[in-house]
Formats: sequence, C-alpha cells, structure tokens
Amino acid sequence: MTEDLYLSLGTNIGDRKANLDEALSMLDGTLGVHYDKVSSFIETEPWGFESDDRFLNAVVRYRLDVPRGTDICSLCYSILHKCKEIEVLMGRTGNPEYDENGNRVYRSRIIDIDILRFGDFEMNEDDLKIPHPLMYERDFVMVPLMEICNGKF
Repeated sequence: MTEDLYLSLGTNIGDRKANLDEALSMLDGTLGVHYDKVSSFIETEPWGFESDDRFLNAVVRYRLDVPRGTDICSLCYSILHKCKEIEVLMGRTGNPEYDENGNRVYRSRIIDIDILRFGDFEMNEDDLKIPHPLMYERDFVMVPLMEICNGKF
C-alpha cells in the first residue's frame, strides 16, 4: 500500500533556500524516493522565541510504498531517525531543551524537519507524536500544507 508522508522543513540560519534544497535532496536519498509535492518556500517570523532572523519554511509530501505487514510504529521511528540524522549532517547541534515548566525552548537553526502526518496513522509516544500536535497552531506549517493539499487537509 502507498502512504502519504508529510514533513515540515524550516531554517533561519545561513542560505535558507540552499538549506531547504539540500534537506529535500538528502530526504530523497535517505527515503529512496523523490518527493511527490513540495510547497512554495514561505518566509515567516520565528515561532516560540525571539530572533532577528526570519525563517524559510516548506512542507513536502512523499508517497511511500509500505509492504503489507510492516510495523508502522517502527517505520515512523526509522523516518524520525533519518530526519534527525539529516539535521545533524547539515550542521544542527544540540538536543531539544525544556524550561523549568517542561515547555520546549526554541532557538535559531540551520534546519528543522518534523513529521506532520503519515497516512491515517496515529502515535502518541513521549518522543514521537503523529499527527504533529502543534501543526494546527502554526501558520508556517498549515499555509504550505494547504497549498500542496489544494486546501483539503
């Protein structure tokens, strides 16, 4: 069966367009398939923190062939690992940080890749939630997502 994988990409350090292009190329290589659709690159204000450096964001869709009997949970963790590996290879440093109240601390970054959705699969683990729990609160995700879904998401 074929499942749609939606990923968000964002960058606000260095040559932002080149960062997104490189991330897309690396995702194609690691996922073994060229993306099916990619949104326009949109410029946005930082979300959740202050910075003078604006973000360039996009959403990409991959159509992945998933053999019958595949452990989807394991596959999602594999995709997450691949995304985080690309972030590190592109120069992202540090691990997620949290304040004293348990809220995520956001910072500027060369690349950020998040899993938004994977077919109709749902997952609610401490380190991986699908669909992404904050996607509907983020215009920098929803605007490009609606663009590639023709407004029907």
